[in-house]
Amino acid sequence: MFLIAGPCAIESRDIVMQTAETLQQICERLGITLYFKSSYDKANRTSLSERGVGMEKGLEILQEVKSTFGLPILTDVHESWQCAPVAEVADVLQIPAFLSRQTDLLVAAAKTGKVVNVKKGQFMAPWDMRGAIAKIEANHPLASSPNSLVTSKSIWLTERGSSFGYGNLIVDMTSLVKMRDYGYPVVFDATHSVQQPSSQAGVTGGNREMVPHLIRAAAAVGIDGLFLEVHPQPEKAISDAANQVRLNDVETILKQTLAIEQVIGTKYKG
Repeated sequence: MFLIAGPCAIESRDIVMQTAETLQQICERLGITLYFKSSYDKANRTSLSERGVGMEKGLEILQEVKSTFGLPILTDVHESWQCAPVAEVADVLQIPAFLSRQTDLLVAAAKTGKVVNVKKGQFMAPWDMRGAIAKIEANHPLASSPNSLVTSKSIWLTERGSSFGYGNLIVDMTSLVKMRDYGYPVVFDATHSVQQPSSQAGVTGGNREMVPHLIRAAAAVGIDGLFLEVHPQPEKAISDAANQVRLNDVETILKQTLAIEQVIGTKYKG
């Protein structure tokens, strides 16, 4: 299992560097590959509120994380023109859930030759992800390799819950099984799966206490990667304050996940 983790939004250099250092130490102790994640722009906000430090400053901070700790970087792209400059720093370009059907964005991300992590939209069935896969496969440089196939390391598929009425999400664990059948690594995004969209007077709420429970269930089903947004003080975060995991709780959660993984014999597809 690999881990994608970091603060939801880049709020400051200090928070990012502190979180990256702590996560690196935890993952080294546990033998887990870490992809550091944080967003330079939270473009999809419920209201007109803080969005982060912006692309230029954000990429500078992410490059510092990469240079200082030697960590691969994952971050979101929201528009097709962002893909090329972001790919100069990031090792993985993430397609946000609400943009998971945007053809131009998927194509531009694929053309960078980087790994593309597609978050399944809250409105999509797992089999709908075959469309996103096809768009990436048709445009990724590895598609022109001798075997005419994009290797499994070039596309990741992330489950992050499905809309259930208003202001609630549920996780269909069979979605993890179905998406794994497509031959690409499947990631479980535990922190976004406990969101309660627009539930607090125009602000997205959440229930971080449920995160460990959902992770244990997903690990028992079988996942290749785990996605966690973490923060030293989540209640002070500018985004997803109610569902980010406390940095101090990450190691315990990961130990439990690895124990389940060892019992069921999950094998990373990648």
